[in-house]
Amino acid sequence: MLDLTFQPPQAKVIAGAKHDWELVIGMEIHAQVSSNAKLFSGASTTFGAEPNSNVSFVDAAMPGMLPVINEFCVEQAVRTGLGLKAEINLRSAFDRKNYFYPDLPQGYQISQLYHPIVGEGEVIVDMAPGIARRVRIERIHLEQDAGKSIHDMDPNLSFVDFNRTGVALMEIVSRPDIRGPEEAAAYVGKLRQILRYLGTCDGNMQNGNLRADVNVSVCRPGQYEKYQETQDFSHLGTRCEIKNMNSMRFIQAAIDYEARRQIAIIEDGGTVVQETRLYDPDRNETRSMRSKEEAHDYRYFPCPDLLPLEIEQAWVDDIADRMPELPDAKKARFMGDFGLTDYDASVLTAELDAADYFDAVAKGRDGKQAANWVINELFGRLNKEGLSITDSPVSAAQLGGLLDLLGAQVISGKIAKDLFEILWTEGGDPAEIVESRGMKQVTDTGAIEAAVDEIIAANPAQVEKAKQNPKLAGWFVGQVMKATGGKANPAAVNELVAKKLGL
Repeated sequence: MLDLTFQPPQAKVIAGAKHDWELVIGMEIHAQVSSNAKLFSGASTTFGAEPNSNVSFVDAAMPGMLPVINEFCVEQAVRTGLGLKAEINLRSAFDRKNYFYPDLPQGYQISQLYHPIVGEGEVIVDMAPGIARRVRIERIHLEQDAGKSIHDMDPNLSFVDFNRTGVALMEIVSRPDIRGPEEAAAYVGKLRQILRYLGTCDGNMQNGNLRADVNVSVCRPGQYEKYQETQDFSHLGTRCEIKNMNSMRFIQAAIDYEARRQIAIIEDGGTVVQETRLYDPDRNETRSMRSKEEAHDYRYFPCPDLLPLEIEQAWVDDIADRMPELPDAKKARFMGDFGLTDYDASVLTAELDAADYFDAVAKGRDGKQAANWVINELFGRLNKEGLSITDSPVSAAQLGGLLDLLGAQVISGKIAKDLFEILWTEGGDPAEIVESRGMKQVTDTGAIEAAVDEIIAANPAQVEKAKQNPKLAGWFVGQVMKATGGKANPAAVNELVAKKLGL
């Protein structure tokens, strides 16, 4: 287990013209379920397909078409709940959420209001090394996505693409436990990381596969604590919801703007109106979209086309038995088994592919050395080239082979970097490259001693300076390494130089 100190809610305090104010934030994350088929039909979920090419009769709401639940999507929701240490409800039900919008062909959305599939859970958010915040999850429910309205293809017409219609979403609803913009972004980042580890959502925010609705309100210092004691939401102030945020940076900017907007209204004697707003990143402002609806405005009622969803505990237990190692557990293992720092373990576990790569490199080897090479040499080069870990020209097996040669002192650190460059640009087997290109380091002390003697004999003035200032002995080490083409064993060179100079 990670040795974490759980930090109590630390609200960001914003100074208004008259008072100090604190932020209160709750989030609804819409995560697209990783599935080849939609929630209630067999239509494809492939992103980027031709408009309206992934639409079944069910998705298009053709008369007489009935939804059929996709069992795999249910399994993905259960897996997500288990990953968030949440209660799995063995009985849940679907409801109709009624509203009209051009990209909603049925005129209603099938969702879960009264009986969600997943109950209360939590997300542990890393705020600093060893410091974490616990954000409570209220519920996770399954629902179908709407289509997409397109307004920029014609100056006089709007179009609708129904490809997304019916795609399975998990709406992950948090309690109002988040207290600042940075914490909100960290929460989304941690949740995204967990979902990607679980394989239940790819977390691609650019494609809209992970979107956040952010509820923001402000209150005077001390009011949040009263809410914690009484669970009375009136202490938290009137909230406004910022819809469809798909960028960590924009989430932070939108929260900061919205909080200051609400503070200015209240301090001017006005009243904050509960409403839905949109964030304009070009103007860095939120603007009103519509007045905030309540549940009764949608005329929710049980979906007559779907029976209540009943699952067996044995099925849930089987899913639990097949759960992967999650980020916090993997980070704790890296720190415990390999002696890594909190920072290095965090970097290596940020993405599952990177963690798997490191695992393969470090297996049976010096974990700290493996971490240094993966983080500094590999990640550094990947960032420079704009590549992801999955596109790395150097495989885990190749990097592991390089470390084996380095550990056996077949090559020096300098030669290892030259070998890494060859592997990056040309590929090949590390051991064969070293053998065929004569890259083995010189460990014969007789040959190294001869090179040291030659350098010392040729530079008497530098010898005298080194004897007066031992730090200058490094000059001789460099000259010997240069004379041997960097192949001399550095430790042997240092030892012989010091001995010959009488240092």
